Amino acid sequence: MTDPILSVHNINKSFGALKASQDVSLDLRPGEIHALIGPNGAGKSTLIKQIAGGLRPDSGMVRFLNQDVTHLNTVKRARMGLGRTFQISSLAMEDTVLQNVMLGALGAHGRTFRFWRPVLRDKALREIAEAALARVNLSDRASFRTSDLSHGQRRQLEVAVALTLSPRVFIMDEPMAGLGASGSVSLTAFLDELRHEAPILLVEHDMDAVFALADRISVLVYGQVIATGTVDEIRANPEVRRAYLGDET
Repeated sequence: MTDPILSVHNINKSFGALKASQDVSLDLRPGEIHALIGPNGAGKSTLIKQIAGGLRPDSGMVRFLNQDVTHLNTVKRARMGLGRTFQISSLAMEDTVLQNVMLGALGAHGRTFRFWRPVLRDKALREIAEAALARVNLSDRASFRTSDLSHGQRRQLEVAVALTLSPRVFIMDEPMAGLGASGSVSLTAFLDELRHEAPILLVEHDMDAVFALADRISVLVYGQVIATGTVDEIRANPEVRRAYLGDET
C-alpha cells in the first residue's frame, strides 16, 4: 500500500467541556480524494484547522511528507506544499483576478508585502500567476475584477492561488457551497482532474459530489470518526445512515 502523504494520528481538541476532536485518525494517499463528511457541529472545521496549522491539538500528531508538522504554523505548512481553499472566500474582491494570484504567489515564495505596486511588475511572480490561471482555465479573466466572477469561477481562482504553492496536497473546505446544480457538476469534473496534480482532502456537504469524487470517505460525528471506507461501504453502513444519511430504520 502506498504511504500516505498526509496523516492525522489520534488528534484531540477540547474547548472547555466540549470535545471537538476525539482521537481522530485519518490519512490521504497520493492520487486520491478523501472526503470528510458529517453534520453541522461535527467538528470538521476544527479538525481542518488543526491539519492546516491554524489550531494546535491538545494531543496527537499531524504528519505531512513524512514529517511531524504538529507544531508548525499555517505559513510553514503552506510553504511545504499544503494548499488550502476556504469555505468562505478569502479573495480580495476589488483586486483583479491576476492580482489575487500574484498576491498568493508573493506569500508562497516568502516575499513581503511591503512594496506591493512594484511587485505587480515582477516578471517571475507574474509568470507563476499566469501559469496557475491557465491551469484552472481563467486566463481570459485575468484582468477582470474578482467581484465580477461567478461563484464557481471564484472557487477556481482560489485553486489557482493554492497552485502557486506547487501544492503536494489540497485541503478544500466546502468548495461546492453556494453553487447551483450546473456549477457543482462543472467543479466536480474540475476536481476529478485536479487530483492528478495533488491528492485532495475534501470537506463537503454536497453528497452527489462526494459520491462522485471520493475514493474514501470518513464520517465525523460529535468529534469522532465513526466510519471510514469506500463510497459503497459508507452507503451501506447502518451507523452512518442513522447518524448522517437520514435513514431512521
